[in-house]
Amino acid sequence: MQVSDEVDPICGPGAERAREVLDLVSDKWSLYVVAALGHGPLRFNEARRVVSGISQRMLTVTLRRLARDGLVRRTVVPTVPPQVTYTLTETGHTLRRAVRPLIEWAFATVDDIDAARTTYDSQP
Repeated sequence: MQVSDEVDPICGPGAERAREVLDLVSDKWSLYVVAALGHGPLRFNEARRVVSGISQRMLTVTLRRLARDGLVRRTVVPTVPPQVTYTLTETGHTLRRAVRPLIEWAFATVDDIDAARTTYDSQP
């Protein structure tokens, strides 16, 4: 699908598949998990410690969804008990690089957003 500056492709006809992908990466936890795995492989409990606030269930659901969609690779080492490691795939790394500017924007504008909220909330 070609992207044009004339019409925003995500709003137009034929964009259902692209919106599906954006929905995947814009849920509450996916980007946090991708960011955490961007620093290297993690076992489940390590990922849970790194991704502050995520429940065990949500981490499980998020990792499964990211693995199904080819962003995360799940590797099982046949030991007792089995060791499961999660890593980003090349597609996962491309996502991490793509959202990096968004993360930087969030850090750069958090004070502006806080000020705007305060102003808005103080209006009658």
